[in-house]
Amino acid sequence: MELSAFIARRIAFNKASSFSKFIINIAVAATAVSVAVMILATALVNGFQQVIQDKIFSFWGHLHVNQYQPNAGPLTEEIPFTSTLTLMDSIKRVPGVKSVNPYATKSAIIKSEKEINGIIFKGIDKSYDWPQLQRFMQSGRPPRFNDTSYAPEIMISTNMAQDLQLKVDDKVIIYFIQGGGLPPRARKLQVSGIFKTGIEEYDKTYIIGDLNLVRRLNDWEPTQVGGYEIMLADYHLMDTTARIIDNNILPDQLFTRTIRDIYPNIFDWLQLQNQNELIIIVIMTIVAVINMITAILILILERTNMVGILKALGMRDWQIQKVFVFQAGYIILMGVLIGDFFGLGLAFLQKATGIFKLPEESYYMSVAAIDIRWHEILLINLGTLAICLLVLLIPSLIIRRITPVKAIQFK
Repeated sequence: MELSAFIARRIAFNKASSFSKFIINIAVAATAVSVAVMILATALVNGFQQVIQDKIFSFWGHLHVNQYQPNAGPLTEEIPFTSTLTLMDSIKRVPGVKSVNPYATKSAIIKSEKEINGIIFKGIDKSYDWPQLQRFMQSGRPPRFNDTSYAPEIMISTNMAQDLQLKVDDKVIIYFIQGGGLPPRARKLQVSGIFKTGIEEYDKTYIIGDLNLVRRLNDWEPTQVGGYEIMLADYHLMDTTARIIDNNILPDQLFTRTIRDIYPNIFDWLQLQNQNELIIIVIMTIVAVINMITAILILILERTNMVGILKALGMRDWQIQKVFVFQAGYIILMGVLIGDFFGLGLAFLQKATGIFKLPEESYYMSVAAIDIRWHEILLINLGTLAICLLVLLIPSLIIRRITPVKAIQFK
């Protein structure tokens, strides 16, 4: 074993009580707390982003194919185009595409006996990828579609059901807004199911019904749709897949938008969470570094006599520096391992039990979500070790200024 490492090991694991031992324990505890907080912050931010993105993708898909409309917003009604099996099959054959679902939206006003709300009617058909929406169902069932007419049933959100005092199987009148100064068209529909996404923008705005009803209200042909909602196997490939579909498949009048382009405010908000995560990691790293610098300076001062003796015996400055760097390495490693134990332990506990709750109206989820990514945990561990050890080389340079005669006389 190298002499510097041997001396550092004997000092670090010395069981005799001393002030430096107390300082070492504080440094280990501070490092452990910093690592645990960084792990929890990373897991919570990842979980938060993952849950919100999954909800958005499940409700609206990853990509939309529509006719081009300048300055079209999320609530803008679509210009119809003719849907063909050839076009849908071509999109489905693109690598990574899971499903292609026709849809159309229409502005409306929903009225119950006591309340009235403005809403967007989202029309879909019986071929829709229902497992994506099934996760949001609170009660009831999806609408029953038929081939001869439209399904006189809708799904509404829990928020809307509470505001309008509706429940499954209740009847409700919906007034569909017509363009060109025409009066609204009223339809009496039945609530077949109640859903809850937890995203206020969706729960207070959208109801789900039959695409054929939108066609009939807009006097569309039976093959016309407002757009395609495309689900992908990997959301990271949204931009790449959109380019492939635009360049190789779609006719000139159609174009592809990612859900990030349609709802930029939500995704910008999610991106801001990465900055919060970075700020927490930087602060915790600074705390760990300051504690380690304080600890190493106290260790050097307490061992000044030993430093003088080692110099008098012919040990070089760099070898003596390595004694304290190795000792700091033991402290940091112990702190990192303890931090991993508590950080990952709390993360797994939250993931298994969901004991930490959140106000859903503010965070779009009722339980703090956890997503542990092992490569990020490894980076936190290696980064903490590397940064602390590199920074600790600076205070260890004080050893070069210690002279053997004065150090041996130091009390």
